[in-house]
This record gives sequence, C-alpha cells and structure tokens, in this order.
Amino acid sequence: MGKARTPALMLAVSLALWHGPACAGDGASASAATPPGKAGSFIDMTLDAAFGVAPDSAFDKHGYRVSRYRAPVDREPIPATRIDLDDALRLRPGVNALFIDVLPAEGGVRDAASGRWQLAQPHETIPGAEWHPETGRGHPDVALWNALRERVAAVREASPAKPVVLFCRTDCWMAWNAARRLARDGFGNVHWLAEGIEGWHEAGRPLVSARPVEVAGGAAAP
Repeated sequence: MGKARTPALMLAVSLALWHGPACAGDGASASAATPPGKAGSFIDMTLDAAFGVAPDSAFDKHGYRVSRYRAPVDREPIPATRIDLDDALRLRPGVNALFIDVLPAEGGVRDAASGRWQLAQPHETIPGAEWHPETGRGHPDVALWNALRERVAAVREASPAKPVVLFCRTDCWMAWNAARRLARDGFGNVHWLAEGIEGWHEAGRPLVSARPVEVAGGAAAP
C-alpha cells in the first residue's frame, strides 16, 4: 500500500471503530439487524473510500448484492417487504406460511446430476422451513433459483394468500436478495426476516436439523 494512502486508511479505520460495531459478531445484538443508515453503511462507505472502491460496487446494475454478503443491511428489499420478528413468530412455518432458508451449505458439494448435497457440517434452521442453499447470491444458479420459484408457485396455486418469508442470518444480504428477486419475479406477499435464524432462536424458539432441497441440473455447487 502506498504511503499516500496509509493516512487515509488509518483515519478510515479509526472512524469506523469509533462509530460502533458493524455486525453482531463485533458486539451488536444478534436479534436485530442494523437499522437503515446506521453503523454498517457508514463503515462500508468509509472503508470503500479509503480503498478507492466505488460506493455501490457491492451491488450489480439490478440492485442485487453480489459481494460481502455478511454485513449490516441498510435498505428494504423493494418490492418485497421486511417482516417484523414478532409477526413472523406468530406464523406457523410449513402450515400457514412458507418459510425459505437461503443460507449456503458452507463447504458442501452438490451433485448436479442427482441434486443431492454432501454436507461438510450440520445446519439448523427454523422448524417447518425449507432449505434452498445458494439461492440468495447476487447471481444464483439458474436451476436452483427456478426450483425455488416453482416451489413458491406450487404453494401459491393451492393457497394464493399464503405469505412467503425468506431468511438466512442476522446481518446477511442473501435473504434480502432472494426476497427482492422473488417479488420482482411477480410474486406478492413476499417478506424478508432480517433477524434470521439467530433472531428466531433468541426469541426462545427451537431450531431443527435441516437437509437441503434436492435440485437436479445446473452447475455443481460450490
């Protein structure tokens, strides 16, 4: 790093640390996402400026987050909406609402021919939810995304008013991406649970072991 940039970087880091924790792991509550316009966006902009990164380089031209997924979320997933944790807790996943977990299967490998996943580690999710790994990326695999869309369409054919709630973890853009994409694909009553798995569990609700939905076709993952 050049000498001219070093003072700017030091100042940026100092300001970021002074402004407060950027995510739950740095000391913020894991049960609530950072509100719009708070620490996360400030720190990202400060550090981006120090490194000469364009303000919205983490997003593609369609507004989907394509990098640094684990970071405070500072905006609504328009045209989808954010659902309050209390409202989500009043729903019955798998009964009167479709809950979809989009968290990646970290270290896992999917066989494209069969759709089966070989997991590297166990995953726990909200009881009654369906786990569709990798569908929250900025540019998801087409086969995986189409499978999620087809599942939502099938549920809506039977129950047109059933809400769809997408989630991953606290301070994670993947569920935000998926909710926004699904709503832009023409589905209504689509919601993003910002507090994610951690918020659900911290509210006193149990988690259960999950297996990914098997989807054949597309590229092998990761």
